[in-house]
This record gives sequence, C-alpha cells and structure tokens, in this order.
Amino acid sequence: MGHMLDTTVDPATEKAAAKAVDTLASVRENIGQVVYGQDRVVDLALAAILSGGHALLVGVPGLAKTLLVETLGTVLGLKESRIQFTPDLMPADILGSEVLDQDEDGRRAFRFIKGPIFTQLLMADEINRASPRTQSALLQAMQEKAVTIAGARHDLPKPFHVLATQNPIEQEGTYPLPEAQLDRFLFQIDVGFPELSTERDILISTTGATLPTPSKAMTAKSLIGMQSLVRKLPVGESVLEAILTLVRNARPDQSDDETIRKTVAWGPGPRAGQALMLATRAKALIEGRVAPSVDDVIDLASPVLRHRMALSFAARADGATIDTTIERLKDRIR
Repeated sequence: MGHMLDTTVDPATEKAAAKAVDTLASVRENIGQVVYGQDRVVDLALAAILSGGHALLVGVPGLAKTLLVETLGTVLGLKESRIQFTPDLMPADILGSEVLDQDEDGRRAFRFIKGPIFTQLLMADEINRASPRTQSALLQAMQEKAVTIAGARHDLPKPFHVLATQNPIEQEGTYPLPEAQLDRFLFQIDVGFPELSTERDILISTTGATLPTPSKAMTAKSLIGMQSLVRKLPVGESVLEAILTLVRNARPDQSDDETIRKTVAWGPGPRAGQALMLATRAKALIEGRVAPSVDDVIDLASPVLRHRMALSFAARADGATIDTTIERLKDRIR
C-alpha cells in the first residue's frame, strides 16, 4: 500500500515555523556581516544543516569557504573544529585512538582519546587530498553518526554536520571521492568568484584595523528543534511529483528522454529524492514560507544532482556537461 502525503499544518507547527523564520533571518544577517556577497552559498549551507545533512563546497582557494564554516559555527552556536586533509593523514588522526594508561597503583588500561571529529560542525578542508582509507573513515562516521575504535562504539555529538571543501583546479596528488561517497553529501555547493561591488566591500572591510565579528543567534539545542520542525512542514502533491519526475528522469534506465538515456552514464539514487524532500522545506523556511513549491525543486536541482550523476565519455567528448543535462531535466518540471 502506498503512503499518503499529510499536507495539514497544526497550529503548534505554524507557530514554531513563524518563530524559526525570525531566528533564521537573524542568522542570515549575522553571517552576512562577515561573509560578503555569498548569499546563495550561505543559504544552501544553512539548508543543508537544517535538513540534517552535510555539504561539499567546491571552489578555488580564497573564496571564504573556511570563513563561512567558522562563521556558521559561531552564529548557530555550534562547537566546531577543522581538519586540513593531507595525503599522510591517517584515520586515527580524525577519529581518535586508544592509548595505554597506567594509574598510581600500576594498573594499566586503555583510554580512548577523541579525535577532532568529535564536534558539532566539522570543516573538512580539501577532503580530496586524503587517502581513500581516511576519506572512508570520515564518510562512514558521517553516515552512522558514530565511530568504532577497538570494537567500542563512540557516538558523535548532536547535531553533527560536515562541510567539506574541494579545490576543483589542482588535481595533482589528490584522490577524487568515489561516487558512493559523494552521495553522502546532501548538496554540492559551487562557490564562485564575487561580484565587483562585493569584491570592493571585501577589500575595504577585511584590510582595516578592525575585522567584523559575527555574534551567536542560535544554540545547538534550538537547531535540533528546527531540524525536526523542517520534517513536520507539509509537502504538496505537486512538489512530490516534481521531485519524482526530476530524479527518475535523471536515470538512464528509467528516463523517457532519449537524450538523457544516451548521455548519462549513471544517475541519482533515492537519496537525491530524500535530499530534495528535506531541502525544499528547509529552503522555504529560510525564505519565510511554511511549505515548499515546485520552484524550490527547480532551484535546488543542481546542488542535489550535480555530484550524483555522471555523463558517458562519448557525451563529454561531444561537449555535453552535467549543468546542461540538469537544465534539460529542470525543463521537464517547469
């Protein structure tokens, strides 16, 4: 039997949503005082966190990706830490390790020393520089929200979010993330160069005697409450249909578009649909609405699908790109 959509909003949810909208406006304002002109990137990062997910930020160095994560940590009231990935980084450097301790009576016992992953907001800088073994240790923790060391399970703090960065230019000495691991990221957020007016503001404000500092607008506890609120927001039948049409048409073996069938090597799994179901609600809330629209699905199609699809070699040779393919898919639901 198929599940039915519940599109009713109870008064308590509506009241909580109105309060959340005000809080999120203050969160965005606070972030905007430090991170200039990256409104789209900020909103996507916020939507990923509100959806309970992780995000991969792709952009050249110097585009304030690290600053964004630090600022998000401060404004959302989250404990944050940063790991700079390098090829010689081992899983224990991230997860933590067991050390042999001796007490005053000479008794020896193992003690677990937590690694930097035991935080609420983790900045994984240049994730593709780490070896596959270390990447998979991090990605497993992202999925299971816990780490297992010497047979013992250690739960990660709540909430737990990873914002990883990747440099698209320099691929020398990097280990590209496998497709199955990219799928663990709710969004791939492409970070572009600033507009002229923004870059002007950056030059003036960041080279003066005082640097702007963000202030806390939320707590970890209120963020967890907001994440469960996002799951209570109603999704209309038209939005659900748009998500299904988009995701299923992106798969070569299910698409009724001949061009897609010819050009796409592999398409998105069900996680893409789950990402859209949550992220469209989060986006609506950030923008002051209680329910998402088909326009939200269109707007979030690229960050959700970009890293979950690949084109065939022949299609790439013919000049096809993931972005043009996603545009084609969006036309199906416009």
